[in-house]
Amino acid sequence: MKKTALEFLRRGLTACGFGPLILAVVYLILRRAACVQTLTVEEVCMGIFSLSALAFLAGGMNVIYQIERLPLMAAVAIHGGVLYLGYLGTYLLNGWLEWGTAAIVIFSGVFVVGYLAIWAVIYAVTKRKTERLNALLKHEREGREIL
Repeated sequence: MKKTALEFLRRGLTACGFGPLILAVVYLILRRAACVQTLTVEEVCMGIFSLSALAFLAGGMNVIYQIERLPLMAAVAIHGGVLYLGYLGTYLLNGWLEWGTAAIVIFSGVFVVGYLAIWAVIYAVTKRKTERLNALLKHEREGREIL
């Protein structure tokens, strides 16, 4: 447990440095879309703190897949749920998402579709690598049987 907590901390601290960079990109996008013209000091500080915390959480949460006794689907559900709450909270806290049922339902749908799309890509890449490794092992095994 201690090893997992330390790994969470290490990964989180590594990732949290990207929070302000991500925030800068978000603010530039909002500026280009004419959603934001000026920002107060409080908005900038809240954005920096909240996105640093979100990046820490997102980076650290990947350690959940290293817990061997946790079934993969449980790990995916925990990971997705924590990220969902983290993103939703960050968006609401910064005013990037309006408080209301419709906005939260749309956000939730986009999050779920995006999360599933990312997992589909990860699954496809992992499956392809596994198939290649199995083919190499089979080829190696057949080569040894001939000798």
